Amino acid sequence: MAESVLTLIAAPDSSSALGRAIDAAARAMTRDGAHVGGPDWLAPGVACDIGFADLDSDQADAACRAAITQELGSVAIDLLAQSGTGRRKAMLVADMEATIIANEMLDELADLRGLRAKVSAITARAMNGELDFAAALKERVALMKGLPESALAEVAGRIRINPGARALVATMRAHGTHTALVSGGFQVFAHRIRDEIGFDLAVANDLVIEQGALAGTVREPILGREAKLATLTALAAERGLPMTAILAVGDGANDLPMLTAAGLGVAYHAKPAVSAQARWRVGHADLTALLYAQGYRRDEFKS
Repeated sequence: MAESVLTLIAAPDSSSALGRAIDAAARAMTRDGAHVGGPDWLAPGVACDIGFADLDSDQADAACRAAITQELGSVAIDLLAQSGTGRRKAMLVADMEATIIANEMLDELADLRGLRAKVSAITARAMNGELDFAAALKERVALMKGLPESALAEVAGRIRINPGARALVATMRAHGTHTALVSGGFQVFAHRIRDEIGFDLAVANDLVIEQGALAGTVREPILGREAKLATLTALAAERGLPMTAILAVGDGANDLPMLTAAGLGVAYHAKPAVSAQARWRVGHADLTALLYAQGYRRDEFKS
């Protein structure tokens, strides 16, 4: 039986290249001394597992990426190499903005004041780890002072759920997984997404409202990178789960500690500095890639 598994997931425009990528990956691992099994299709033309033994997962990942790039050039195919044991996780901890949803909600609020470009630039730098998260959050929220509370409902109508998010949560919950949304954004939006998608709980920051308007402040303590990690750790302890049983996903620098701690921590369409540091990355496929990474087959997905 294979000790480890490499999962390849193609974005729609690269499905025709997936077969060649599988062959290139298998040859690369064989050259490095691995015993490689045949392809196990999780979804024809979309996702495939290759079992392998006698090769370190990190070495397999590097060898396969190099081989695929050399033979096929730049293709929109994600690779995740990991142990074949305990792939299906008992807890999902997900970031919200630019992960479960496409939006950055402070940018949407800033748009109402004609400040989207300014605030978006700060957001991008903070998520890439160039700015202190808490300080950058306070700076952006201060610019929203005086906006009517009704602006929150207005921008909530702009929320766009990322492809695959509903299937990810519904499928994992159907298999007994506890799901948590842990966001450096705001409760008013996180609770809405929790209810709409079906997360078990949502943890986020709290905007201060005074006399029907945004006060321009966030209630302390601010939930940032260390608080996200602490929340993941506390949730695992509450349910008696080891870190190996947790799947964490996020895109920003404030997600890195929880991605590093989780048994499977995936940087999803992440900022460059985050992708460079993350052990596992999904940069092309949608959020159903996290199901394939756990060995779920397409016919097991829930909607």
